[in-house]
Amino acid sequence: MGLRPGHCYNSKKDRAFTRYAVKVHRKSYVGAIPGLRTRQFNMGNGAKEFSHILDLKVEKHGQIRDNAIESIRMAINRVLNNSVGQDDYFIKIRAYPFQILRENKLAQGAGADRVSQGMSHAFGKNIGRAIRVRPGQKLISVLVDEEHVEIAKTALGRARSKLGLRISIRVGTDVKSIGTKPKKTRDMIKEEKKTEEEGKKGEEAGKETGKKGKDAGKNEKKPEGKDADKKDGKKPEGKDAGKPEEKKK
Repeated sequence: MGLRPGHCYNSKKDRAFTRYAVKVHRKSYVGAIPGLRTRQFNMGNGAKEFSHILDLKVEKHGQIRDNAIESIRMAINRVLNNSVGQDDYFIKIRAYPFQILRENKLAQGAGADRVSQGMSHAFGKNIGRAIRVRPGQKLISVLVDEEHVEIAKTALGRARSKLGLRISIRVGTDVKSIGTKPKKTRDMIKEEKKTEEEGKKGEEAGKETGKKGKDAGKNEKKPEGKDADKKDGKKPEGKDAGKPEEKKK
């Protein structure tokens, strides 16, 4: 059976249902949770420092399913990857689908006379996940440089047809408001900083050794007179040229 339309689940009239105990199963209200359809929450180049941030905000109370978030993610990522390049943007999904959707499935088809005899407020069976949003909440943030702001706007605008809620796009320069980045990205940034520092230290050490070598060459005094000739291994000239060298007693 295929998915039902999104408008069947975009209202918040039902009570939130999120209780799932991982360690103590007897405290859990549900035996199993459906798999998450949103594959990634961070995309692009997180190690680069960008100048502008674009926030996709929701302007209405509602509920968004995880498959809709995955569809938005793929659409935005495709536009930016084709237009900007995979190293010139960073996307982060700011919300997580904690809400568990449930439905009281009824018998359908021929001979289903007992459909109208079910309970009116049955608890139901888990069928998926969703995000509950409030007005002004940030759903997706994109980091780009100034020359790519308009392309990022068009990419985020594709979410209007997939959400079913009113949205707004805000452009700013407070890049740090995006929050923390993935652990792999943080490790990459630390390694790059370490390599840069090591390279600077190596250059400084090389310059210092070069200066010391030059100074040592300048400070050395050359021997003068007869001692200079002996040290250089040259034979004496003039009257002493024909005389044999005297042996030391």
